[in-house]
Amino acid sequence: MSSESHPSSRSSPHLGARAESERQQRFPVGASITLEQLELNPYPVLAELRAGEPVSWIPALGAWLVTRRDLAVEAMRDADRFTVDDPRFTTAAVLGPSMLSLDGEEHVRHRSPFAPSFRPGVLREQFDEFLAAEVDRLIDEVAAGRSAELRSSLAGPLAVNTITRFLGLVDVSAAEVLEWYYAISDAIVDLTRGLAIGADGDRAVTEIHARVQQTLVEAATEQGDSLVRRVAASGALRDDEVGSAVAVLMFGAIETSEGMTANVLWHVLSSSEVWASLRADRALIPKAVEESLRLEPAAAVIDRYTTADVELGGVPIPAGDLVTVSLLGANRDPAVFVEPDRFDASRDNLGQHVTFVQGPHACLGLHLARMETVAALNGLLDRAPALTLDAEGSEGPSGLVFRKASAVQARW
Repeated sequence: MSSESHPSSRSSPHLGARAESERQQRFPVGASITLEQLELNPYPVLAELRAGEPVSWIPALGAWLVTRRDLAVEAMRDADRFTVDDPRFTTAAVLGPSMLSLDGEEHVRHRSPFAPSFRPGVLREQFDEFLAAEVDRLIDEVAAGRSAELRSSLAGPLAVNTITRFLGLVDVSAAEVLEWYYAISDAIVDLTRGLAIGADGDRAVTEIHARVQQTLVEAATEQGDSLVRRVAASGALRDDEVGSAVAVLMFGAIETSEGMTANVLWHVLSSSEVWASLRADRALIPKAVEESLRLEPAAAVIDRYTTADVELGGVPIPAGDLVTVSLLGANRDPAVFVEPDRFDASRDNLGQHVTFVQGPHACLGLHLARMETVAALNGLLDRAPALTLDAEGSEGPSGLVFRKASAVQARW
């Protein structure tokens, strides 16, 4: 998951008008880019940046934008020079300090108690049957109508219901989790626009912490297991730190998994040939998922802050500046991927996409997210093999920070 920040709060803290002017003269492509371009049709400008200004100052973002894959990997792997631990990191401002917004030993302390529960074998044992049944149930709810918008009826509910089950909070419904998610998302967007965190955002975080505490209190008198109880029992984190981590996992799981599944469905249904190939050979499903992840990462960018004066790709960057890594740009680097703008599930280097981030902040839930999306595709192939995309009712991925298909209207 990535942070979102307001451009005026993200820029170099001591940058004057003259220095800003000099930067814009040195990076003319970056100076010309608008937020609308990056949100609606970023591919041409990202390609232009990658070719001529792979590390470029973007005044519209108030940040340095990294678009070449090798440089993106360098920044992601080097937490000593490029950190998330900065007060301007807006997700932390909303949710509190967590594995998402800490580096070094503190990052390890916050992340390690959760890691065992995200191992592939553990997840398969816990979720294989659940995901198949949940996908089947969600399809049942819309099957009679012979058409459905699959982001809202399948991708979103699947993400919400899966993380709700995984966390194991007591007396919490999927509807309540979704309400918290919307409130947190709105709070982050408000900060992006330079506004204060609204009452709904504060209330959502407060309620999450209260439910975590309730779960831990009841754990002392009731039998049962849950991720929250296991992490608390490890003793590595205080109860309030567990609450912040739960909020981060909840937001990240829904935002990323819903977008990932919606984008895959949009990609594979946009081509009758691709959908037919999946019908003919289910072994292609994981490859199609990876190719969709490469083309349209649900989190298009991630933010880092320089801890000292650094150089990246031959460009000097002052201490304290925001460096935004474009995962979308890195994933379409022609030096790595042949014909990078084309969907091709037969690529032999699909594993080189950086959608799930590299380095210490690699996505903890990548295996579960993949399982959800594969289950969704398998379920639709089982129940609606003749599924087709209704182009008039569908809208492809967009978004500056989080990119997802706005609507995937399908008929069967």
